[in-house]
Amino acid sequence: MTPTDAKRPLQLNDQGQLRHFLSLDGLNRELLTEILDTADSFLEVGARAVKKVPLLRGKTVCNVFFENSTRTRTTFEMAAQRLSADVITLNVSTSSASKGETLLDTLRNLEAMAADMFVVRHGDSGAAHFIAEHVCPQVAIINGGDGRHAHPTQGMLDMLTIRRHKGSVENLSVAIVGDILHSRVARSNMIALKTLGCKDIRVIAPKTLLPIGIEQYGVKVYTDMNEGLKDVDVVIMLRLQRERMSGGLLPSEGEFYRLFGLTTARLAGAKPDAIVMHPGPINRGVEIESAVADGPHSVILNQVTYGIAVRMAVLSMTMSGQTAQRQFEQEKAQ
Repeated sequence: MTPTDAKRPLQLNDQGQLRHFLSLDGLNRELLTEILDTADSFLEVGARAVKKVPLLRGKTVCNVFFENSTRTRTTFEMAAQRLSADVITLNVSTSSASKGETLLDTLRNLEAMAADMFVVRHGDSGAAHFIAEHVCPQVAIINGGDGRHAHPTQGMLDMLTIRRHKGSVENLSVAIVGDILHSRVARSNMIALKTLGCKDIRVIAPKTLLPIGIEQYGVKVYTDMNEGLKDVDVVIMLRLQRERMSGGLLPSEGEFYRLFGLTTARLAGAKPDAIVMHPGPINRGVEIESAVADGPHSVILNQVTYGIAVRMAVLSMTMSGQTAQRQFEQEKAQ
């Protein structure tokens, strides 16, 4: 059995609907498209005077963050609240886990709170899968980012951003630039792009920040920034993850910026209507020039808006017996 086969029954129920949302690996194009379509419909909720729909009324969503986050945590909170769920956020990194409690101990204590869903962010790869394998049957697990492994909702909000600004990914050239080695966002984006039919996925990075075997994702590898950016439609910059680095992977941040930073001059090599993305937080002058981050090509703030809608889609689809899209259409018709 391949790793993809092993993940499928854990993430999906017998009807092929989301049971947990742990990784984009093993999910088919139809399901990813359904997530994007559902998120598209939820964008309208953010424009309402009262930004609420009753799809998760009576449900409790527990955000369990073993790793610090601002953007992911707050957008998950807003997504759950807009779905009318009760929301509890626990920063476990400053509580019981630091006192020696095991992950399984923490899980059992959380289960005792009778939450319906846990959004889990953890520094160890595979932590969300471990929790999903051991959680009681009626609880759903959403991966809010685990180690270097996956950040599936970030991957989907990036796909929604591309779709809304550039249309279908099939005929686009997409470049992912920077710290590929440590990036769970890069892995989720590569899987999503390949699943959705993108034929030109490029990764641009110094050799020391490229994982072994990256070609298995169906990407073209570039170690020259100007060559890699030539005529691309989308540039996804990544944060330089200094907290995960050990040893001399880079001579200096200044040298990285000189060779791989996204400047106005370098962006000129992409298509004139190219868009620039970044999962945040941005390190200005390290990965990207401020004139680019704040310029007309940037859709970085749009990503945050789309992130709320994508997380609404995932939360509602995971908790629902029928598709969230159908429920939402029924709610709008009433």
